[in-house]
Amino acid sequence: MFSERWICFCCPSTTKPHRSIVPIQAPQVQSQPQHHSKIKGKHKKSDLTLAAVVIIQSWFRRRQARFEIRRKAAWTIYQNIEYAGEQDQLKLYNFFLDLMQAVTKNPRDALVVAKVLRRTSTEDIELVNTTGPDTVFVESSYKGPHIQLPINKEQFESLTLALQRGESLHARYVLLILHEVRKILKRLPNVNIVSTHQSTCVTVVGDLHGNLSDLMLIFHKNGLPSNENPYIFNGDIVDRGPQSIELFLLISVAFIVYPNNVYLNRGNHEDHVLNLRYGFMKEIIRKYKSQSTKLLHLFENIYSWMPVASLIDDHIFVTHGGISDITDLNKINQIKRNKYISVLSPNFIIPENDEQYQIDGLSNEQLLEWRQMLDLLWSDPKQANGCEANTYRGGGCYWGPDITQKILEKHNWSLIIRSHECKEEGFDYCHDKKVLTIFSASNYYAAGSNRGAYVKISKNQPPSIVQFMATKTTIKPLTLWERVSYVEEQALRNLLEKFSANKSRLMKEFQLIDPKRTGRISLNEWCDIVTHVLDLKLPWRTLKSRLVDIDPDGSVLYETTFRFQELQCIFNSQLTTRRESLCQAIYRNKDLLETVFRAIDQDNSGVISMQEFTDVCVFLGNHNGSIFDEKQIMDLAASIDLDKNGVIDFNEFLEAFRIVDADDRSRNHV
Repeated sequence: MFSERWICFCCPSTTKPHRSIVPIQAPQVQSQPQHHSKIKGKHKKSDLTLAAVVIIQSWFRRRQARFEIRRKAAWTIYQNIEYAGEQDQLKLYNFFLDLMQAVTKNPRDALVVAKVLRRTSTEDIELVNTTGPDTVFVESSYKGPHIQLPINKEQFESLTLALQRGESLHARYVLLILHEVRKILKRLPNVNIVSTHQSTCVTVVGDLHGNLSDLMLIFHKNGLPSNENPYIFNGDIVDRGPQSIELFLLISVAFIVYPNNVYLNRGNHEDHVLNLRYGFMKEIIRKYKSQSTKLLHLFENIYSWMPVASLIDDHIFVTHGGISDITDLNKINQIKRNKYISVLSPNFIIPENDEQYQIDGLSNEQLLEWRQMLDLLWSDPKQANGCEANTYRGGGCYWGPDITQKILEKHNWSLIIRSHECKEEGFDYCHDKKVLTIFSASNYYAAGSNRGAYVKISKNQPPSIVQFMATKTTIKPLTLWERVSYVEEQALRNLLEKFSANKSRLMKEFQLIDPKRTGRISLNEWCDIVTHVLDLKLPWRTLKSRLVDIDPDGSVLYETTFRFQELQCIFNSQLTTRRESLCQAIYRNKDLLETVFRAIDQDNSGVISMQEFTDVCVFLGNHNGSIFDEKQIMDLAASIDLDKNGVIDFNEFLEAFRIVDADDRSRNHV
């Protein structure tokens, strides 16, 4: 049954005992080669594992490099489009200034432009009488939070919870809070003096831009403001985000309750000129329509009283934008900051009344003071030495590491903390870690586009930076790859909208290069044209595969950009060439037209009255040399007022633009 080599160790050996050694010794002689083969097998397996690891690492690094290229390209798209918008707004503002300079002989016209640019009275009595909380009554149906004087810690905490639940604050209480804030701000110097001797630590928060969820997350992680937990809010509280007014109110209540431990710095968006375009004015009108004029006037005045910088322990300078080669703390402290209701249009440029009206003849002292303000709120650092105009944004300057060193040594400072620029990680050091940028609005461009951050400053300790990203609890956190892909998708969608809005201009330039209508131009020509027409300096060679088709010979098939599916979402129906061009013109200028409309709408009613329309028509007539009589103006207004209700709404305003645009093109065609 068993072979001869099988030995049963349970039973005694009865026969052939001499054979018992054979099956024992035989395998022992062969065991050594088997052991060596096992070792060789292990070495072979280790080599295969190592090779697999190397291949995976190589694949991962290539993939990571591709994603980094895509991420940087998407980031560049977002920043270029953002800064181009700021340039457009400043160009519109400069247009109004040019109009004013053209009609200096007529003081009434100067007053019209002053109204268009939202000049408000700085007289305390008049402002209190027209915007006081007593002018508004709380309806019995109101179910939101209530605020009463004196505002205390308990009201601050209850308001925090109410806003977190999505409740709205009544206009009466909004006015009450804003007037209390204004009283405190008026007593403050231009530069807040902050100390860590008692609290041991102070938290600096950068741009929030109307994102209440970011502030709530900061309070959750870092604690509510208190005498033991001071905060500096470094500007750009409002605009862009959907909850700017709630954000400003919550910070304001914290400031009222802890006036010695909550500090406010003004940002470049604390300015009505930018609020016209970037959403805060629209938000106030939507949420508080009947009281919007009072609120807007009060906000404008509060902006002018906000300090422009803070100084921590005499050696850390905190301001929204940055510095320049002329930054001087002594001169900054001497500025009468309430003159700058808008930093872009101080009172000595656009005065409150026609008796003061004067454009030319500004002294060097006035210009240097004005530049100090502009530089603090608008400037950006650069890697190269020197100081030059910030043409990218249209305001402030670019300053280099040599300027940083010069200003730090001049004032005996060790660090400059600024905000003003979105950073992917929420913060960024430059100039040999002597300039720190802090940006606290996460998901600024798109969901997952960037982290937010705040910095904690402690005595004799390096800055401690805390990063975060606000996400809805119902949304699954995105992986790195999903986040980059989503951000890139949104960036390309925004860029394709630019292509769509400028299709006629692009096609005209393409066909000048391609007179035979082959549909092909060289890559260099395509890059030059889109850079010039869109006014965006982007890595077009990197982006080309996502925007156009390329021939095997390297030529660009320029018409394929407008065949992408994303563009079909913008033009859902088949349009004639003329109608398509018109839609492009309206789409391209929609932000500009809406800004002009809101500028003319003095009472923020959402419509232009006949008196407002008449004032602007007379003013523009004087500018271009045309004289309109009252009947012509009323006939023009009646032709725009399509529903004949006596006022012009935004849709009618756009329709008037459409008609004029069509008439101009038909005349050019003839």
